[in-house]
Amino acid sequence: MKTQPIFALLLSASLILGGCNGKDNAADEADSTETASGALQALTDKAKAMGNGETVDPVDFRKLKDLLPGKLIGLKRVESSGEKSGAMGFTVSTAQATYKNGDTNLEIEIVDTGGIAGVSTMALATWSMADIDKETATGYEKTTTLEGYKAFEKYDTQSKSGEINILVADRYVVNVEGNNLTIDQLKEALSSIGLAELGELK
Repeated sequence: MKTQPIFALLLSASLILGGCNGKDNAADEADSTETASGALQALTDKAKAMGNGETVDPVDFRKLKDLLPGKLIGLKRVESSGEKSGAMGFTVSTAQATYKNGDTNLEIEIVDTGGIAGVSTMALATWSMADIDKETATGYEKTTTLEGYKAFEKYDTQSKSGEINILVADRYVVNVEGNNLTIDQLKEALSSIGLAELGELK
């Protein structure tokens, strides 16, 4: 899946502030530092608001794997994995599964961001804080709402490939990607996971 490690966001924040020290002009350095500090503070405030200030451990990744059935929309699961990983005091749980039938394939990833829900949402679901509505000659991408949750859709009618990303309970990020599938099939696969059950996991 395309999801990048959440911890990269923290590193990026450090680099933004650290990079300001490389300015030759003292005035520019001060202005840049102030701007970067302000942006980082805004990021932190938003993260705290989204995470409600709560610190919780992510669920066991095996619980996430249990939500990924052996078969989805007529496709057989050919691979599954899960892990709990951490760095710099932060921990996340991830479960992934791949489904195939000939040239048709589907990949699903569920990430529990646990105690860094606000920060990780910004890293993994930046679209949840944006308003996107774009069309091209062969497809579209847009932010939307699916089953009551914030979501992002992207689909190419020419290649019959697309993805759906959804945010559940401000801590679980679900990514669904497929090839040789319709957008309705991707939505059906997403619904089969049991989003309400996912949101109630502890």
